[in-house]
Amino acid sequence: MCSLEKRGKVWVLTLGGDDQQHRLNPPFIDSLLSTLSRLTSQANPGSVLLTTAHGRFFSNGFDLRWARAASSSSASVDRLHSLVQSLRPVVAALISLPMPTIAAVNGHASAAGFLLAASHDYLLMRNGRGVLYMPEVDLGLPLPDYFAAVMRSKLRSAAVLRDVVLLGKKVQAAEAVNMGIVDSAHDSEESTLEAAMRLGEQLAQRNWAGEVYADIRKSLYPDICKVLGLTHNTIISRI
Repeated sequence: MCSLEKRGKVWVLTLGGDDQQHRLNPPFIDSLLSTLSRLTSQANPGSVLLTTAHGRFFSNGFDLRWARAASSSSASVDRLHSLVQSLRPVVAALISLPMPTIAAVNGHASAAGFLLAASHDYLLMRNGRGVLYMPEVDLGLPLPDYFAAVMRSKLRSAAVLRDVVLLGKKVQAAEAVNMGIVDSAHDSEESTLEAAMRLGEQLAQRNWAGEVYADIRKSLYPDICKVLGLTHNTIISRI
């Protein structure tokens, strides 16, 4: 479902689902979690994760078609609940990952797909091809607690948080840069990935100890860590 390739010290994780929209269903989420577990076990000083996809979509969120295909409405609700719960450890793994993380968003990142991108340390996005969109208010769905924690932590402007979560605003790359959601916007899928690779290589040169990096990251986002049940430890690795 997901592919992982190592380019120097940069690990490139390419999202791939059952369709071109890379919707998150149980096999896809399981693939993501196992890939992140593999990265955690193989991390070395200077490792960096770069997550991207191909086509018009980074990820269009949970596979609601799979949820609605259940035998009854109550079973559909159960399926959706299971998707929400199964993605939680993926976000926890990204927040705990012992290396810097970069999302190179090639197209639409909606709902859980937006959450996935926002769970990275850096977010780069393709210009003019896709939006960031949290549609829960439009779909009449509640916002899971860890979704809200990530959005509160990463969207520090109250007005931006309101517009993205309560208004369901669809944000294109250039506007996302101005809103402080995205670090930079680029003219094509290729140039977005190239810029993300350059950033990854620059970060890799710092040769940071991954365990310390992850611990510092968790200290920056206590709200996320509390909701996800992540612990923050003070690590003294050198004097």
